[in-house]
Amino acid sequence: MTPSPHTISAEQNLVFAQSKMNELGVRHLPVLRGGQLIGILSDRDIRFIESFDGMNPEEIDVEDACTYDPYIVDTNTSLKEVCQTMAEKKYGCTLVKENGKLAGIFTWIDALKVLSTLC
Repeated sequence: MTPSPHTISAEQNLVFAQSKMNELGVRHLPVLRGGQLIGILSDRDIRFIESFDGMNPEEIDVEDACTYDPYIVDTNTSLKEVCQTMAEKKYGCTLVKENGKLAGIFTWIDALKVLSTLC
């Protein structure tokens, strides 16, 4: 898990989001509105929006492209349960909360790192 992940405001546009992802070397950004977690934005979400003719990423806010109700677990959720759900649902990541606050993000890359230590 990556603790204290970078986040993005729902009001930012997709050009800013893509730039931030590139700068940070990440594929997912938790989305906040007024300090509250509302969703997750992936680089795939951005590419999908950009694939439509007439869509200008500078005019589209993150909140219009993000996934609402992402997969969220508590820090006490077992790694097995998280990985099983991610594989079953084909999720690229899960958000991790502790005491109701965003504590981290667990991606399929993190899962592969764990797996590599077991081999």
